Amino acid sequence: MDESCFQAYEDEIQALQEEIRQLTEEYEDIRQESIFFSDEEIQKAMYAFFHLKSFEGETKGHESLSDLKAELESLERDLSFLTAFTGFHFTSHSKKTLERTKTRTVQKHRLSGKCHSLSFQVEFQLLEMLNNEKVSAVVSDLSIAMESIGDSNVSKFVSSMEEHADLLTFFGSISAYAEWYEHRKRTFLHFK
Repeated sequence: MDESCFQAYEDEIQALQEEIRQLTEEYEDIRQESIFFSDEEIQKAMYAFFHLKSFEGETKGHESLSDLKAELESLERDLSFLTAFTGFHFTSHSKKTLERTKTRTVQKHRLSGKCHSLSFQVEFQLLEMLNNEKVSAVVSDLSIAMESIGDSNVSKFVSSMEEHADLLTFFGSISAYAEWYEHRKRTFLHFK
């Protein structure tokens, strides 16, 4: 065989090894997430799952399909209400596990979206610790990128939130600011 054939096989082997590594990481993420649930919560979820499966078996499919469609429509209405109420519309989320032990997990999250008309991207690390069957979470390494709106106070606010890793205050404050930003924009357009 010639060298190019061997190289093609080597490339395929490396691609498969990378795929195996990624699948192993995903499996470990899923397996580790189940550790943070109590036995009672797992049993309730299993009961609900098996109850749903037995319900599907008892129906002819048409009734369960209509029930699922009704539930989906209800969830879409709830999501639409929450988006209208808060102004947040998330467009993407990614999560990568950086460290995992039996009692602690460190994950890097990236969220992108809009709050009213202001685009934002938030990156942070989340440290989850399991102590006496209770999970506590700590946000660190917060990085916030927002579209430029020319307001130095917003830049100072974002810097302060990054410094204190205060994700909840950021989301609460940016929601109110973005709503009033929209009102100001419409008002100034009215006078132009």
